[in-house]
Amino acid sequence: MRRAAEPETGDQPAPPDLPLPPVAFAPDAAAGWLDWFRELRDVRRLSDHTISAYARDVGAFVHFLGEHLGGPVGLAALQSLEIADFRAWLAQRRTAGSQSSSLARGLAAVRGFFRYLHKTGQAENRAIAMLQGPKLPHAVPKPLAPDAALAAVSQVGTLAEQPWVAARDCAVLTLIYGCGLRISEALGLQRSVLPLSDSLIISGKGGRMRQVPVLPAVREAIAAYTALCPYGKNISDGPLFVGVRGKRLNPRMVQLAMARLRGALGLPESATPHALRHSFATHLLGAGGDLRTIQELLGHASLSTTQRYTEVDTERLRAVYQAAHPRAQE
Repeated sequence: MRRAAEPETGDQPAPPDLPLPPVAFAPDAAAGWLDWFRELRDVRRLSDHTISAYARDVGAFVHFLGEHLGGPVGLAALQSLEIADFRAWLAQRRTAGSQSSSLARGLAAVRGFFRYLHKTGQAENRAIAMLQGPKLPHAVPKPLAPDAALAAVSQVGTLAEQPWVAARDCAVLTLIYGCGLRISEALGLQRSVLPLSDSLIISGKGGRMRQVPVLPAVREAIAAYTALCPYGKNISDGPLFVGVRGKRLNPRMVQLAMARLRGALGLPESATPHALRHSFATHLLGAGGDLRTIQELLGHASLSTTQRYTEVDTERLRAVYQAAHPRAQE
């Protein structure tokens, strides 16, 4: 069966072009809504995905209020909301099937909107500060074992029909695992980074810049891909990784390649492109890397985010102990 053509992302739209969901604000509150959105985009420099998610969450909250209060939502209505109103909104979302993580993100977005209104003197609501968010399960990263990560990187090319696509998929996964990049960071690279040196400057979340070392294996994989890629031979810029029509590669195609690998190699459902980034960090830590260095390489704003990987390493050591130590069997 002929595989469907890859969807293309094209050039990603700039944040000003991100669509805002229709929101039933009264005119006085609508201005604050738009100004808050611009702050997310221009001042806080959040990613397009985060801005879109926050906009949807606040939009859904206001639509709920429109039904809950029986009319357009203005600044006076926002200021007079009580804790019972916020709890009713969370309960409605929970009934609709939202998970705790989605509820927590929605509450963070709404709180951020109210903080902006308070900061700009438009409205103040103290009830939301007293609202407790949902309890989140303690999530521990799920990396691949070193042999599984290496197998994924080396075998992904066997699943593609065209040699240049096989080389591309291998290069993308090698880059993610070898440099600890997010998939968005890898696919956001331009051809201007070529030829690769022994380090690479990455623009991460919130516009934070970091320098990551580039292993010879990564340089070789990308060189093999660019030698075979039929697009961009005479172009100094443009996306480094492209789909079958020459546009920027859609992240979904990398995710689908990993899904096929899970079936071919018997990997767990947690084996995703992002799991290779987790594997990068966990394998460095297991080999003696220090947390501060790993934090810099991953581009984490907070060390507490990086410290999650110590729990993974502790669990691995515990499993080795349980399997090998004679007293563990007693």
